[in-house]
Amino acid sequence: MMDLLLIENAHLRMRVNPQGGGLQELFSLTHGQPVLWDEGDSALFPMVPLANRVAGNGFAFQGRNIQLPQSPVDERFFLHGDGWQARWEVASLTATECVLTLRRQHDCGFDYQAVLRYELREHVLRTELMLTHLGPQPMLYGLGFHPWFYFDAHSRLQFSASGFWPEGEHHLPQAWQSAIPPDIDFSTGQQGSDSWLNVGYSGWNGVATIQRDVMSITITAQTPWLMLFRMSGKSFLCLEPQSHPVNAHNMPGQPGLVVLRPGNSTQFAIEIAVESAAGSC
Repeated sequence: MMDLLLIENAHLRMRVNPQGGGLQELFSLTHGQPVLWDEGDSALFPMVPLANRVAGNGFAFQGRNIQLPQSPVDERFFLHGDGWQARWEVASLTATECVLTLRRQHDCGFDYQAVLRYELREHVLRTELMLTHLGPQPMLYGLGFHPWFYFDAHSRLQFSASGFWPEGEHHLPQAWQSAIPPDIDFSTGQQGSDSWLNVGYSGWNGVATIQRDVMSITITAQTPWLMLFRMSGKSFLCLEPQSHPVNAHNMPGQPGLVVLRPGNSTQFAIEIAVESAAGSC
């Protein structure tokens, strides 16, 4: 049996798994329904020390050619980093929050201590990730979260963005486009097509809303980059706030990524608010 950490208040219940540092469950006690979707792996996990994929699994940085580590789950990419594959230590646990820590070192230059906090504040889950670089040379970092939201045929999604990167070979982004096609334009709430989607958005205003039969779920984050992932025939929708776009490591200016010198830190947070839908009791 997994040593899950059970945390709940009058509105929400969550189960945190130190293996991977993710949530196994986020459940609305108010509405008697799950908020996040889980088929046994993870309902939400941290992306650290980078989000998503990097072309060629490497990049140039300060005159060095950085070759990223091999992933145990993907033959091509250091997929979503290593935090979601590692076991985190439980630093503290109370009735409404827990704090996990992770220490990792890689030959490529990633050398960090991460602190991950999950906290319930009435009807809101706040999750915050802080990373401190401990290596002798500067290194480039990015963070994010990967939640899987329950999303059935009656659900609607709404958020605004200024453009997107279509998915290309090996799930890497193609050239950025400003004209968003109707089936992936969620500026007005819609169900969207029941098909494979793996789309990166830019110019996100930091707020996305999922409307369900009895509940309204609002995701907020201080970043202009949002990933959307969906599979045909599945009752989930991933909305992944990231501190940088996919393959930012190989884009001009490396947008959203941060250079950390020894002892420097960066952090990233999201909030998931669960309220009653308009007109529901």
